Order: sequence, then structure tokens, then C-alpha cells
Amino acid sequence: MKATNVMLDSFDRVHEIVTDILEGIDDGALTARPACGTSGKPGNSIAWLIWHLARVEDAQIADAFAAEQVWTADDFVTRFNLDLPKDDTGYGHGSDAVDKVRASAKNLSDYYDAVHVQTVKLLTPLADGDFDRIIDDSWDPAVTRGARLISTISDCLQHAGQAAYAKGLVG
Repeated sequence: MKATNVMLDSFDRVHEIVTDILEGIDDGALTARPACGTSGKPGNSIAWLIWHLARVEDAQIADAFAAEQVWTADDFVTRFNLDLPKDDTGYGHGSDAVDKVRASAKNLSDYYDAVHVQTVKLLTPLADGDFDRIIDDSWDPAVTRGARLISTISDCLQHAGQAAYAKGLVG
């Protein structure tokens, strides 16, 4: 199997999980924040987890291909109307910022679907050697396109799993 096909299959799996999570979910379940362990501090909501993984994929893919993010190109930033900076992806969010991410299943689904379409469009024409291209030389070792894509897939799968678990907790 070629590297492009492996990457496409991986991102397709994230898309399938997100689609399943958002199917038939209500706003109450989207914004519920399950308690975490003995601390009793709230975990991340499903809305935040899906928004964050979509923002991560969008930002990282756009950066890896020098493309515009779907978030701004398709004006999802306005559609979501979050009380957060325009370019926010959720990294480092505390509890107050997590609470600011309120979105309908439709908005989350529409946004992630659009991100997935861009991901597929940008990945499809790649040859195996294109994954070796250095896209960030500020790290040691420098980050290749392939390494960035793998780390993005890993992050998105982790958050998709957390959202699926949270959906089970909130019913």
C-alpha cells in the first residue's frame, strides 16, 4: 500500500468516528462535561473535542500544504461565532475556554466534513517522496510532511476516542 493510501485511510477513519458520534446527538449531550476521576473537575465536552480535533486537522493540513484553513476560507469562524480568538485551535484551553465552545451537531458536522474534503483533496495527488518534504525546520530533527500528518492523525484519533467515550457517559 502506498503512503498516500495509508494516510487517506487514517483520516477516513477519523471522519467515520466523528460522523458516528454526531449522529443523533442532542445539544445537551454535546455540551455535557463529564467529571474526571476523584478531582471532580469537568472533562472536555463532546462539542469541544470535535471542534478541537477539526481545528487541529484543519490548521495542520493547511500548514503542511501552504493552504488556507477551511475555518476562515469557508467562514466557519463566523458561523460558529465563538468568544475565542479567530485563529484559536484549542491548544492549552482551560475550563473557561472549553465552556465557550458551544456548537450544534450540524455546525460541527459541516465543519469537519469540509475539513475532511480539503484533507482528501490535498493528500490524493501525493507521491511517496512528497512525505519527506521538510515543512518545519524550527525543530531538531526538522519536521517532514509525513511526520506532521502522522502526529495530526494521532491527535485526532485520541480526541475522537475521548468524544466517543464521553458520548457513552452522557448517553
